[in-house]
Amino acid sequence: MQKHFLKATSLLPKLSLCETDNPLCFHEDGNLPKLLGLEGVNTCLRSFPYISITLISEPIELPGQNLKEPPTLTESTSQHLLSLSTMSKESDGNLIEDSLVQLRCHFTWELIIDGIDMPDLENRVLEEIEFLDTKYNVGIHNLLAYVRHLKGQNDEALQSLKEAEDLIQREHTDQLDKKNVVTWGNYAWVYYHMGRLADAKAYLDRVEKTCKKFEGPSHFRMECPEMDCEAGWALLKCGKRNYKRAKACFEKALEVEPENPEFNTGYAITAYRQDNNRNEISLDPLRKAMRLNPEDTYIKVLLALKLQEIGEEAEGERYIEEALSNRSFRTYVFRYAGKFYRRKNCVEKALLFFEKALQATPNSAFLHYQIGLCYKTQMIQVKKATNMKPRGRDRKNVDRLAGLAISEFQSTLQLKPTYDMAYVSLAEMYAEIGQLRKAEDNFQKLFCMENIDNHIQQEIHFRYGRFQEFHRKSEDKAITHYLKGLRIEEMSYTTEKLLSALEKLAERRVYQNVHIVESFSLLGLVHKLKGNMNEALLCYEKALRLTEHLNPIF
Repeated sequence: MQKHFLKATSLLPKLSLCETDNPLCFHEDGNLPKLLGLEGVNTCLRSFPYISITLISEPIELPGQNLKEPPTLTESTSQHLLSLSTMSKESDGNLIEDSLVQLRCHFTWELIIDGIDMPDLENRVLEEIEFLDTKYNVGIHNLLAYVRHLKGQNDEALQSLKEAEDLIQREHTDQLDKKNVVTWGNYAWVYYHMGRLADAKAYLDRVEKTCKKFEGPSHFRMECPEMDCEAGWALLKCGKRNYKRAKACFEKALEVEPENPEFNTGYAITAYRQDNNRNEISLDPLRKAMRLNPEDTYIKVLLALKLQEIGEEAEGERYIEEALSNRSFRTYVFRYAGKFYRRKNCVEKALLFFEKALQATPNSAFLHYQIGLCYKTQMIQVKKATNMKPRGRDRKNVDRLAGLAISEFQSTLQLKPTYDMAYVSLAEMYAEIGQLRKAEDNFQKLFCMENIDNHIQQEIHFRYGRFQEFHRKSEDKAITHYLKGLRIEEMSYTTEKLLSALEKLAERRVYQNVHIVESFSLLGLVHKLKGNMNEALLCYEKALRLTEHLNPIF
């Protein structure tokens, strides 16, 4: 028959247990009853829920102890003890899980992360740790731990949490407890998933002690602006599907401390990520964040880009030059300086900055996309120089640049398969070299994607409409997608482009006397959406006098 010892393990740090020559076990300081037979085991489990009873096959030698061979247990007794051991662990796990769900940490913030984008997220986190060494990046180590846990790399997750703890010890000695709460919560969750319940309970105790110290609303939950800020950073880094919640977290923190530099930095970055081209919702937050963080070159380059978007390019360029003169965050400054000069049509200068940044971060989807846009811009410049009719050497140059752009956009999508605008740009480059089937395939991939922002959906319909109008020569399908874009209730720069494209197409059809009722009706709609009601009424009156079939989407 199998010979067994029972090992009693405490899930509470203040209790210590030891194995003895008793076939079961007893508590060293006498606070627990001796476990004599099955009744003793049952009593212990009922009275002390934080005790885990484990059946082991071999005795464990402890310092200073001489273990004898235990009495032989019958098979039925062994099975019952095994059952009790399993029940004990399940009970312990349930108790701990009830506490874990109360925590505020990465495991409970419901971060929306597409599995297909996990490699890109991990890569961006690693880049930030290496090249964006700000005093606010404790959370980035915690996020890396969470990502590694999701990948099944729990040992690596523990190492990332250790790095977060070390950083807190170095940079935040004035608020160690508050800063550690999220890290301890993540520790507890990782240990729980590893089955190390005693370690999980130890970190839960740390959280509970801190929550009690700061009078939290529950044993394991603390409400304070620092916690809201931590949640905001995590949500912000996990992508655009989390931006609204991230912004709300920073807003909540700012209600308590409106002049806090970190809270303002997080809010400004989140506002910038949600800002669409000519909108100005992020301008004032960026200015305030820069005032509170004058040495933060990352904020400075974002402000420069926003100023460029609203037509204040000269002021924006001054900030770019200031940021470039500072040696901090060089890789990120190069990225955004490159974007600034690409949009200024200084493509060669932009490419120099992008290539410098790419040397440090070769797996950046953002950089590959921006470099692809540079090649696309150069291709358009060649076409414009030849009155859009390149021949001979110019045609070869157009094809070469289109090929380079295609390569960069493909790299972008390999690194981040949900990069929506990269599909658009790739489709347009295929269209430029006459590969219309491949262009169509990439557009169709976009139409199958979910959770695309409204202003991006508008841009997709605009670009696909252009593709239908000028490459497929299908004006009717072009009109359909211009109208679909306009039906999306989002006022953006793309709205203006959709109205302009629809107006030009409708005017051309009126001139050519093609589908005249529909064309006048379309012109009426364009004028109405522009606010020109008199012109709209005139167009509608002309349409009413005529008869013709309308586009069904109209």
